[in-house]
Amino acid sequence: MKATIKLFTVVLVLSVSLQACKNNAEVTSSKTPQEIYEDLQKDLAIDWNTWDTRSVLTHVYLPHGAAIDINLIDPSGTRKDKFQVGERGKDAPVLHPGTHTFDGTYTDVSVEWKGLKLRVQSTALNRENLILISPLHGSAKGGKIIIKPQSVWFRANKINVSENIFNIAPLGEELTFAGHVDGKYEKTNDNEIVMSADEPTVVCIGWNMSIETASKTMQQVAENIEKADREQYGQCYDVYNAMRNVLAWDNIYDPTINRVITPVSRIWNVGWSSNPSLGGFVLFCWDTYFASMMLSTSSRELAYANAAEITNAITENGFVPNFYAVNNYKSRDRSQPPVGSMAVWMLYMKYHDKWFLELVYDKLLSWNRWWHNNRQTDGLLCWGSSPFEKVTYRWWESKGVNETEGGALESGLDNSHMYDNIPFDSKKHQQKLNDVGLTSLYIMDCNILSKIAQLLGKSHNERELFERAQYYTKNMAKTWDEETGFYYNRHTDAGELDRRISPTNFYPMLAEIPTQAQAERMVNKHLLNPEEFWGEWVIPATPRNDPAYKDNTYWRGRIWAPLNFLVYAGLCNYDLPDARKAFAEKSKNLLLKTWLEHGYVFENYNAETGKGDDVENSDKFYHWGALLGFITLIEEGYYIEDDSRPETTNHKGGN
Repeated sequence: MKATIKLFTVVLVLSVSLQACKNNAEVTSSKTPQEIYEDLQKDLAIDWNTWDTRSVLTHVYLPHGAAIDINLIDPSGTRKDKFQVGERGKDAPVLHPGTHTFDGTYTDVSVEWKGLKLRVQSTALNRENLILISPLHGSAKGGKIIIKPQSVWFRANKINVSENIFNIAPLGEELTFAGHVDGKYEKTNDNEIVMSADEPTVVCIGWNMSIETASKTMQQVAENIEKADREQYGQCYDVYNAMRNVLAWDNIYDPTINRVITPVSRIWNVGWSSNPSLGGFVLFCWDTYFASMMLSTSSRELAYANAAEITNAITENGFVPNFYAVNNYKSRDRSQPPVGSMAVWMLYMKYHDKWFLELVYDKLLSWNRWWHNNRQTDGLLCWGSSPFEKVTYRWWESKGVNETEGGALESGLDNSHMYDNIPFDSKKHQQKLNDVGLTSLYIMDCNILSKIAQLLGKSHNERELFERAQYYTKNMAKTWDEETGFYYNRHTDAGELDRRISPTNFYPMLAEIPTQAQAERMVNKHLLNPEEFWGEWVIPATPRNDPAYKDNTYWRGRIWAPLNFLVYAGLCNYDLPDARKAFAEKSKNLLLKTWLEHGYVFENYNAETGKGDDVENSDKFYHWGALLGFITLIEEGYYIEDDSRPETTNHKGGN
């Protein structure tokens, strides 16, 4: 087992030598952490990429907002101008996403819509961009491809189109994007170049290539990327490819906040924006921290960007919200599982950039204190929802606030069976249930932040956090049942243990609360028990012997990658190599089942069939589903901490 397996352990967190950190050569900078981060964001928002959340077929050059928008007209004359992976509906296009590098140097997606079957590839280098649209076997005849040079987000660009030649000129600058479109040209109307979809079409910006040369170029670029990835990830190539591609396709630039971010999916973004043409996004709390962990595999800058942006969304009351969306819309009544320090520590262990710790530390500490001050009963934590003065007067500023529903939403496990019929204390703003999962995550949070405080020379905070971790760890004894060998949630009104369980009951292993013997009992009696959690596809959010398992809707009975990931992280803290390896293998198999067939990474999966698209409320392209593959990268030693890397302010992105 490689050393990186211990990535998540509190033992590691508490034993990292300060001297070892000092021995890493650091590049000093006169800039503040915030100034360094602003530079990083500025460096991310450049060049050609699929930046626009409205459509994956829109290619945008940043920072100027010059764009090439690709629309389709089917043989009957119906037009489609927006394309999203996973869109549902009778006439919705079916997209099969392929390779997408983070920096936009290569993208590949296939589109099926009303008989048309097309492959759209692009390759970009600085200001140059090449887009190749090729009909696939069986594509209907008579369709049209619309190439529309334009300016997005009201950026100042002058557009000039003459037949199949166009120019996009940012106003006030000596810069022009000169391009042309080759293929079966039909006409130009209102700056839109109409091409036949029966033959290949190529859009050249800054380059002059024939369709034949463009095809060979695309093939060579794709082969080079695949070769490099296979050399780096070997037997884990497919899981890395799935993880990288879902993150890259979901990566966008939002003009309303002037930030590059990686929301869970573009469909969610558009749904939370009143006017997507102006931009639109929603970041969910633990979802975004998980994204930053996965992004750290090959893009330091995007990993930092996402961890920073969700942390910076901290509310006026000092906690990171459940969601943060356009126009300062956020859940000011509730938070979500505290995995922020876990993500930040993982990034630090890989990149050793102390400036990033300094950037986010105060907000993470505020969040930690908020849990202790607002969600504690009987020395353990409860999920909750606190009333607040409305800011935007939108839906979730009223729906479920200071009620059981709001508390369930704070858990991140929205409709979980665990919260059925749990009374809510509207004065304390909490469910009347000590939650084992939350308390365990919080203890882990205290331990990690204590170590960060030590690194930053904040000894008073270090002691505060360590003592708080000890306090909650001691009280966790109330939740252990010796007879069954498991930790259970606890009713605060009666003091009784609640026997309805979920994968969160394994979270004490994240904080290393159980002994080795207790952990073995938990795993053997519960995790590997086919009547509860084990099976061909693992692990369901509801045990198989709970009546709610058969509901197969959202968090009732289905498999969710974040639960797999956190349970796996807990397994890594103990000497349980066989269980850990089997768990990683099953997680990988679940991800690849639909990825290799369709190129989809689902929000959740059926625990009986392994399918993701058997229900409507499972987004087809939701990036945290790729945590199933991230587990494998860690297990097989392909996620490696860069112990030799000095601190740097170089922001060059990766693929």
